[in-house]
Amino acid sequence: MHRLADLDQRYLWHPFTQMREWLKEEPIVIVRGRGAVLRDANGNKYLDANSSIWTNLHGHNHPRINSAIRRQLDRIAHSSALGLANEPASLLAEALVSAASPPLHGFSRRALNKVFFSDDGSTALEVALKLAFEFSRRTGLSTAPRFLSLEGGYHGDTIGAVSLGHIELFQKSYSPLLFKTDEAMAPYCYRCPYNQAKPERADARQYHKCNWECVGRVEHKFALQKRKGNPYAGFVFEPLMQGAAGMIPQPVGWLSRVCEIARSHGTLLIADEVMTGFGRTGDRGETPSSASLSKQKPPRSAQPASLLFASHQEGVQPDFLAVAKGLTGGYVPMAATLTTQAVFDAFLGEYEEFKSFFHGHSFTGNQVGSAAGLASMGVLRSAASLKARQLLQKTLSEALEQLWRHPQVGDIRQVGLVVGVELVKEWRTRKPFEPRERAGIRVCEAMARRGVLTRPIGNVIVLMPPYCTKPNQVHQMVDTLSESIAGQLGKAAS
Repeated sequence: MHRLADLDQRYLWHPFTQMREWLKEEPIVIVRGRGAVLRDANGNKYLDANSSIWTNLHGHNHPRINSAIRRQLDRIAHSSALGLANEPASLLAEALVSAASPPLHGFSRRALNKVFFSDDGSTALEVALKLAFEFSRRTGLSTAPRFLSLEGGYHGDTIGAVSLGHIELFQKSYSPLLFKTDEAMAPYCYRCPYNQAKPERADARQYHKCNWECVGRVEHKFALQKRKGNPYAGFVFEPLMQGAAGMIPQPVGWLSRVCEIARSHGTLLIADEVMTGFGRTGDRGETPSSASLSKQKPPRSAQPASLLFASHQEGVQPDFLAVAKGLTGGYVPMAATLTTQAVFDAFLGEYEEFKSFFHGHSFTGNQVGSAAGLASMGVLRSAASLKARQLLQKTLSEALEQLWRHPQVGDIRQVGLVVGVELVKEWRTRKPFEPRERAGIRVCEAMARRGVLTRPIGNVIVLMPPYCTKPNQVHQMVDTLSESIAGQLGKAAS
């Protein structure tokens, strides 16, 4: 065993990992990376097929981000944001505000023009939660603010963020510590009880047969809470695709409609774009008419191609936008919560009134992280990056078609540059593998042996490559997934 692997097993405790299993095999120790390729301590090469858990946007060792960090290190690495300002944080805040308030109809009324920096996705949601809670009380919306979020929702691991989620596995042990939030039905076309369509060899969103009951169920939640005399203070959602729920995509038009319902009840919109932000959901290039949701395929109107946030692809401007992961290109832990002038103004007052937002982090607005974020934003806005993302989206879509040959592939869900492949025992029945069968883990382990790294969510295999991934690398990732499914679960149809 390599010395570094031995040290890891002696001393480290890994997140979301059953350590008894971890200790059975020598772990892969990553020592360097460039572009979409990682290298381990034994000299083996791997393709990073999930962007190092959804964080690395532009590839490893990107020269522009490396240079920005080096320049900043020559000046200063960190100074406190408590009572002091700094250059890169101010510039990054300006860039985020610009990206988060595109010139779309109606967005100017809810421009996101204030930025609160923190450390990671959990803290970004925690900030939004606290601000929404206190804003609702101060403005008279609610004396006892309550929040609604989606089934299968995951918003981080701090106590507040866990309370917003609805994945029992992550909540059960800590239930005595959590506060109560309500749960609304999430759209999951592949396993929706209202979907009358028989399984086909296509994304379930393309052939679902229903009357949009998922929207009606959300509307019922809002109506019920209104009758109780205490409208929801905030509606929390991941736009377009729920990550930890199993890469569950929302059908076109769903988000715009449910957000319209929330708005009609005076509820604040809290968009968790920790995973979906910064171009990850690709370029739909169009947005639905929410008034036409009673139809199977609502008409859609053209939108700009350079939208960086998933919410905007549905014409939704939230009151709170939480970002992290890709904020620095995946280089440095950093997060931000963007909100409106109205929320900001509710915390203004004289010193002795103590109306300040009493919340903070030691590394808020860290200069190195801000410099990396600025460089990443510059890369994202470049014509070359936009072209690369469009090519990657197209290449992924084409490469994935081969996976339908496998009877164990039940659904292939792609939203932009995010892919979830749901494995089942047989596609005609949609019958899932049992946890003890470790289907997703086995397939990903087989992929690693073939030089491609990713991590499953239960029985769902995730592909989320860096934006710099070349077409031949995309095909290698998908070919490897296909070979691993066949090797672990059974042969594909010819």
